[in-house]
Amino acid sequence: MKTDSIFYRLFQEFPGVFFELIGNPPQTAEIYQFSSIEIKQTAFRIDGVFLPTQDEQNPIYFVEVQFQPDTEIYSRLVSEIFLYLRQNQPKNTWRGIVIYPTRSLDTADIKNYSEFFTSQRISRIYLDELGETASLPIGIATIKLIIEDEDKAIITARELINRTQQEISSELQQRQLLELVETILVYKFPTMSRKEIESMFSLSDLKQTKVYQEGREEGREEGSLEAKLEAVPRLLGLGLTVEQISLALDLTIEQVKQAAQLQR
Repeated sequence: MKTDSIFYRLFQEFPGVFFELIGNPPQTAEIYQFSSIEIKQTAFRIDGVFLPTQDEQNPIYFVEVQFQPDTEIYSRLVSEIFLYLRQNQPKNTWRGIVIYPTRSLDTADIKNYSEFFTSQRISRIYLDELGETASLPIGIATIKLIIEDEDKAIITARELINRTQQEISSELQQRQLLELVETILVYKFPTMSRKEIESMFSLSDLKQTKVYQEGREEGREEGSLEAKLEAVPRLLGLGLTVEQISLALDLTIEQVKQAAQLQR
């Protein structure tokens, strides 16, 4: 899964999620600008940087997302940070945040950088230790969707879609969050068809997503009734009802039932 691009998009569109993740109020994001920064004259690129837009008392946050073992992660991160500080001479202090899916991937030796961890200049976050998804703020719950196993991811995605409509009042943010959930599903289930992904959304939510719009165009071009019928058994296996599949695929209930019978 292209986790770097997903996290970059998440923090760019919902910067408050990052500050919730490190235990700060999400409103803190209002005084920050998020971007990816390349260190001049080197091959270094920092995954993400939250730069304060006001007040020199607010720290700069350097963010690294690490989803595979890397014994050089901390030497590289510290080098990147200090090169940035040398080149830019910011007046603000700084903090480093490394995000892992699980503690087992945190294999790098910290003995040469232990003071940074002791002082909490550098902190580590393990996504699988954040708690139960249902009890987390919706943004953090969306991050956890990235690491859920396949069976649980489908259930979690449906819960997130329902929570989005209930908890997010902004229509723009609703659409952005739904599209983010959709993107994560596309990466997690590369063999799942567009119709199968569509079926996880309610009809009103589905119409806001890119997958739905693309599917409508594809359907007009290909007349994909056969593809819809072929998707029915797998969707039933994922736990959807006949009625849900009927709405999602724009089929009659009788067509869904017949497609299910043919596969038995």
